[in-house]
Amino acid sequence: MGIVIRWLLTVSLAIATGVGSALYLAGWLPLNPPGLFRAIELNHWTSDPAIGSTTADPYTRAFVARRGLLGLRREEATYYLRAVDDEGQTLRDHCAYVIEGEVPDARWWSVTLYADDYYLARNEDGAHSIDMTRAVIDADGIWRATIQATDPDDGSFWISSRNAGRFDLIYRLYNASEAILDSPESALVTPRIVRLGCEGERAS
Repeated sequence: MGIVIRWLLTVSLAIATGVGSALYLAGWLPLNPPGLFRAIELNHWTSDPAIGSTTADPYTRAFVARRGLLGLRREEATYYLRAVDDEGQTLRDHCAYVIEGEVPDARWWSVTLYADDYYLARNEDGAHSIDMTRAVIDADGIWRATIQATDPDDGSFWISSRNAGRFDLIYRLYNASEAILDSPESALVTPRIVRLGCEGERAS
């Protein structure tokens, strides 16, 4: 009897695992379940060196495919994901933020906003991202941009969150320095995201 029960439990576990994997790969389960894309965490930005690697597991490969990442080797590109502000609050399209950071030691970099359906926000603003070719660097070596649903019309660089719902950002570094690749915790200063306010929020 004990052997039969163990066999049934083993079969049930195998079926559950198989079904879960199939649902995830098909896109029916959450895109970023606990443990995935969490190998490196820097001030709410998370990354996984397995992206683009031949050792990447099926879940990581599915993440790359569903995210539309190129999945290049880490020597060519590294990706950092963020879905909360500096206070740990979920990024939402009815709030306004300032993102600012230092220029990373990489050949090229960008920050792109993705909507809650994992695609670029569905709007005609043409303001989905900032990159090294468009960022204005101040005297202290800092670049910054405003993230909100409407153009701030104050001369600042604008990333539109209109129709994005709960959104996240992907910070891409192409051909990052060996120091960043080997020790990102000490060599990379990731961008800050400060919430300015939200619609319907009472002034203090």
